[in-house]
Amino acid sequence: MKKEILSRIQELGLLAVIRAESVELAIKIVDALVLGGVTGIEITFTTPNALSAVEALSQKYAQRIVLGMGTLTQLDQPEAAKQAGAQFLVSPHTETELALAMKKTSLPIMMGALTPSEFVRSYQLGSDVVKLFPGSLGGPSYVKSLRGPFPDIPVMPTGGVNLDNIPDWFASGVFAVGVGSALFPSDWVKENRFSDISERAAQYVQIVQKSRR
Repeated sequence: MKKEILSRIQELGLLAVIRAESVELAIKIVDALVLGGVTGIEITFTTPNALSAVEALSQKYAQRIVLGMGTLTQLDQPEAAKQAGAQFLVSPHTETELALAMKKTSLPIMMGALTPSEFVRSYQLGSDVVKLFPGSLGGPSYVKSLRGPFPDIPVMPTGGVNLDNIPDWFASGVFAVGVGSALFPSDWVKENRFSDISERAAQYVQIVQKSRR
């Protein structure tokens, strides 16, 4: 199961990282993204009632999307996320007790790291993919540097990923990329411009596919 989910994430190449002001808005954003072809979805715990959003999306889309939860910082969150229907777990940092709680779920896990030492520690603690966060601090060239001494550690940058630099990220050897508000600008959400979000989602899907040919 874990290998299958990781394989699907790698095939998609893109996870939409969603922080919304409500469950209703989170679902509307996901609807728009899925319409545009983005089916890798991460709902963050910073979204109010995030577990309810995951439960609703899990029931609505089932296996049509790969659904996970991110911004895990508390020890009770991994199991709660799994029970809600999350298929993978993401934390912004690497911490031993949290890593153990995440591993206990048997779901794919991605823990955040920035420095070489953090990367190694995250991988040693069980990260299936190490989340480079914030990706904007190092950029694709930093990933290339990291993959020199650590070629076997899968990397997913989040933060600083956009339409212009996605080809560079994949050229550096990343496993996938995480994209947040660049996919669904807050003003678009406030103005109910969900059709525009769908169009932008389609653009992201297209550039990811082209970048990996």
